[in-house]
Amino acid sequence: MELKKNPKADIRRYSGIFFAFGLALASALMWAAIEYKQYDKREKFDYVMDVDDQLEEEVPMTEQIKTPPPPPPPPAAPEIIQVVEDEEEVEETVIESTETNQEEIVEVEEIVEVEVPVDVDVPFTVIEDKPMFPQCEGVPKAEQFACFKENLDKHVRKTFEYPEIAQEMGIQGRVYVNFRINKDGTITILNTRAPDKSLDKEARRIINSLPKLIPGKQRGRPTPVTFAYPIVFKLN
Repeated sequence: MELKKNPKADIRRYSGIFFAFGLALASALMWAAIEYKQYDKREKFDYVMDVDDQLEEEVPMTEQIKTPPPPPPPPAAPEIIQVVEDEEEVEETVIESTETNQEEIVEVEEIVEVEVPVDVDVPFTVIEDKPMFPQCEGVPKAEQFACFKENLDKHVRKTFEYPEIAQEMGIQGRVYVNFRINKDGTITILNTRAPDKSLDKEARRIINSLPKLIPGKQRGRPTPVTFAYPIVFKLN
C-alpha cells in the first residue's frame, strides 16, 4: 500500500517566506552593527580662577628727593673808573661831514647808447631790401622778388642733371632746399627734405653752385636772409 503525503503537512511551501524573513533579519543586524558607535567617557571638571588675586601688586613707597637750588652767581666786579685830571690834554677826534658841496659836483657827459648789431636770419618775404642776382641790381623793390626768382629758375635749369641711379630705379619727386644768403652774398644750405639720397645730393649741388649774390639789407645794414626753394625731379 503506497503512502500519501498530506499537502498541509508539506513545510517546503513556506521556504520562500522563511528565506525572506531571515534575509531581512540579517540585514537589520548588520545595519545595527555598522551604526553602533561607542563614545569615551569624559569627566567634567569645573575650573575657577580668581583674577583679582593675581592682579594685585604691591607698589613700593617712593620718597621724592628734593635737590637744593644752585648757589647764586658771584657779584660782578665793579668797573674801574679812571679819573683824568683837568691839566692833562685829551686829543679830540674830529668827525668830518660826509655831505658834498654842490659847487664841487662834476658834470657827467651824456651816455651814448651804442647799438650792437645782432645777426638774425630774416625770411626773404619780410626783408626790406631783398638779396639780388647781379643782373637785378637797381631793380625797384616791387620787382625784386620776381627778378630773383626768374634768375634762380634759370640757374637751376642750366645746372640740373638727373642722377643716373635715380633714372635706373625710376625715382622721382620734389626736393625742398632751405638755404641762407649770408651778409657777404655767399650761400649756406640749412636743411633739405628729399625722397631719395641721390636726389638730395643733386639738389644740394645745384644750390651750392649759385654765384655770389648781392646781400639783403635791413635798415640799410647787410642781414642774412633765408629762402626755401623746391626742385622737382620728374621722369618723362
